[in-house]
Amino acid sequence: MKIAGVILAGGQSRRMGGTDKAAILLDGQTMAQRAAERMRGQVCCLAINAPYPLPGIDDAAHAPDTIAGHVGPLAGILAGMLWATKEGATHIATAATDTPFAPRDWVADARAALTAKAQVAMMESSDRVHPVFGIWPVDLADALHHFLTVEDERKILLFARRHGLAVVERACEPGKDPFFNVNSPDDLAAAMERVA
Repeated sequence: MKIAGVILAGGQSRRMGGTDKAAILLDGQTMAQRAAERMRGQVCCLAINAPYPLPGIDDAAHAPDTIAGHVGPLAGILAGMLWATKEGATHIATAATDTPFAPRDWVADARAALTAKAQVAMMESSDRVHPVFGIWPVDLADALHHFLTVEDERKILLFARRHGLAVVERACEPGKDPFFNVNSPDDLAAAMERVA
């Protein structure tokens, strides 16, 4: 199994007032740089799914959406699958750009949960599944394209469950959820306090 990494940074950041979350600085790094740094040791190669190439991440490929119209994270996952196929990868591990404390070892845990019946694995913490933190076989690209364009569906969990989903729980201390994501100015303030 060859797993490529894909950082999903194509969101519209509505709750941040339109500020590009990937470019927000936290502890001297942009959120995108921080996400990439946490993924590098877990995957064979790395791409950023964003509307435009992000500065400061020279070792990552640019994998923009192939479906127009900001249709959500599944479009980024599809773009990642298509890029990874060209890289010779069998799977992609996807991560959100706005999750600054993501574990540096979650990919191995998710990979271990894959079976013949569970083709997709996702992480869970604090009783919440994190659909963007998952491993996906690249040979689901055609099915995903159909799901998005013909069925006009957007729900990540619905697509994943069709192809067998394993959920992997990550224990955490109160107030230290590793998959905490920055969606609002208050979340950003909490993240800054956590790294201080």
